[in-house]
Amino acid sequence: MSTVAVRYTAAAVTDRGRKRPSNEDAFGYSVEDGVYVVCDGMGGAAAGEIASSIAVDEVLRLLCARDRQAPLPTVAEEAISAANTAIFSRAERNYKLSGMGTTLVALVVEETHVWALNVGDSRCYRLRAGRLEQLTLDHSLVEEQVRLGRMSRAEALRSPMRNMITRALGTQNHVTPDCFQFAVEPGDLFLLNSDGLTRELSDEKVQSILAVEQPIADRCTRLVEAAKKAGGHDNITAILVQAVA
Repeated sequence: MSTVAVRYTAAAVTDRGRKRPSNEDAFGYSVEDGVYVVCDGMGGAAAGEIASSIAVDEVLRLLCARDRQAPLPTVAEEAISAANTAIFSRAERNYKLSGMGTTLVALVVEETHVWALNVGDSRCYRLRAGRLEQLTLDHSLVEEQVRLGRMSRAEALRSPMRNMITRALGTQNHVTPDCFQFAVEPGDLFLLNSDGLTRELSDEKVQSILAVEQPIADRCTRLVEAAKKAGGHDNITAILVQAVA
């Protein structure tokens, strides 16, 4: 376990991609409070954009103001539950927003530990010593089939059901996030992204871009531009968070 004091820097880029008429992704972060959030909205008209914005605003607000003495998983689950309720209630009041929802991935930093939280298929990765590792588990139909051994990874990538998620904020009156805790080492680089990035780029490609020694803002831009070049079929959002000794 690392005991070296670390500080954090961050950069973010979002882009509507090359095919979508608007950007339904949303993100927000506070380096000072150690909270980073990416959401990928879904729903007709502007509903996805509304859902993702509500989720980012609520989760960021509540986690930045959190009680630092309370267990982080409990606080995070309460914040995500509040965001879920806000989206669900808004849709109930306006039939045009019926069925709107959003994925969520968040990173919360407390000294030499981080917590990765997710609902849906937006992801958190860590690059350590040049090796990329996915820290979250997708809540998607094909990913669950892969974990059960009913589908290979190659079959999942080709499946027409790869867009189907099994958990989202706002679509039901209750949602439970996954929460994973990790020790941090100086030099660790964390990536939060919507699936518009990883649907276009393999983990190997993402690793090769992140492993290049350059400012994280430049690496963030290179990730998004590479996803656009590869097709850009969806909105693309990436936040990079680096631990620095």
